[in-house]
Amino acid sequence: MAEPQLDATHDPAARCWVAGADGHPNFPVQNLPLGVFEPLGASPPEPRGGVAIGDQVLDLPGVAHLLHGAAREAAEIAVAPCLNPLVALGHGVMRELRRQLFELLTDPAHKPAVAPSLHPANACALHLPFAIGDYTDFYAGIHHAENIGRQFRPDNPLLPNYKYVPIGYHGRASSIRLSGVEVIRPCGQTKPPDAAAPSFGPSRKLDYELEMGLWIGHGNALGTPIPITDADAHLAGLSLLNDWSARDIQAWEYQPLGPFLAKNFHTSVSPWVVTMEALAPFRVAQPPRPAGDPTPLPYLSDAAEQTAGAFDVTMEVLLLTPAMRAAGQPPHRLSRGSMAAMYWTAAQLVAHHASNGCNLMPGDLLGTGTISGATADSLGSLMEITGNGSRPLTLPSGETRGFLEDGDELILTGWAERAGFARIGFGECRARIAPAVSLSA
Repeated sequence: MAEPQLDATHDPAARCWVAGADGHPNFPVQNLPLGVFEPLGASPPEPRGGVAIGDQVLDLPGVAHLLHGAAREAAEIAVAPCLNPLVALGHGVMRELRRQLFELLTDPAHKPAVAPSLHPANACALHLPFAIGDYTDFYAGIHHAENIGRQFRPDNPLLPNYKYVPIGYHGRASSIRLSGVEVIRPCGQTKPPDAAAPSFGPSRKLDYELEMGLWIGHGNALGTPIPITDADAHLAGLSLLNDWSARDIQAWEYQPLGPFLAKNFHTSVSPWVVTMEALAPFRVAQPPRPAGDPTPLPYLSDAAEQTAGAFDVTMEVLLLTPAMRAAGQPPHRLSRGSMAAMYWTAAQLVAHHASNGCNLMPGDLLGTGTISGATADSLGSLMEITGNGSRPLTLPSGETRGFLEDGDELILTGWAERAGFARIGFGECRARIAPAVSLSA
């Protein structure tokens, strides 16, 4: 893994001429995340690549003529309704695009030429940033794995392979939706321990999962593994991810093959992709493994990667119920934790995924799995917070929740901050729960 590259685009003293960009909690000029947008009312609709800057969206194809070389090629490619062709160009091109956009947005001399390509974010429709060919969800949050395992195997919460191999399963790309799209409560088979036989109906244990989504940029050919030393170069950036889970359906169906209908009904993702280049100042050493834990096998081991393989990103979960919304109350924070709590790094997940020759492609999405911290205020799911519903949570409104109810809205946020650098954020990943649809409807 190459050392994260810092340059003038990370300078906290840099100032942007776009009103409201300086000091923006998510999208200052030091961030420049990528997404796909279209101005509301555009006729015909033309989704295309854009960059979030403050409360504005910069039209990438609209400023292509102001760029040169590889950056111009990248901006011209962004006329496509997805970012797949752009991120396939690799980190070198992404870095050059970022450098030239930074120059346009920090030099007031460029304002007359650039300003016509800026659109108020609240007057734009956002789209999924990629055409997602495949989706894989990992289980890299060890505290979550231990907490869940302890509820079923108190004396041996982790299965024997957990500390040797990054655990994952293939999810359903077709049901990934953008932040803001409501989640219809799933139906399925459930069988409580005291029931003689299973029954079918709406899930009563609908839960969220606080995750980070890892977007693949440059892919690999079928049959050609990605070495751990090169895995980071295959990541385009990160977005917030909520892989909704029906815990009661999962408890009955997961034996022996794992998650199926309990997980494939909906996955929410935030619209903006915070690039690897923007995250360079916030790379930190992977926390050392506890004494006695096995050393990863050679294909997952790289000393240099471990020195900067983790991300110092804070992640937060908020809940807003219908009663709180009606009373004008703010969302209630359920938890706050760090992405650095992962047992496996993002690069290790990529290297393992391709180690058998599996071909990853631009726009593929990898979920980290639920990220929980070691403390009660940093748990990444209601199943952990409420002990599978046995300890309902009391909200400031006086309501209680074991799991999510219809009308509840979950809001994930995330940001990175470090002394000597500007804070950058991921925006929001939010969705409201809608009632189940009956089979007879």
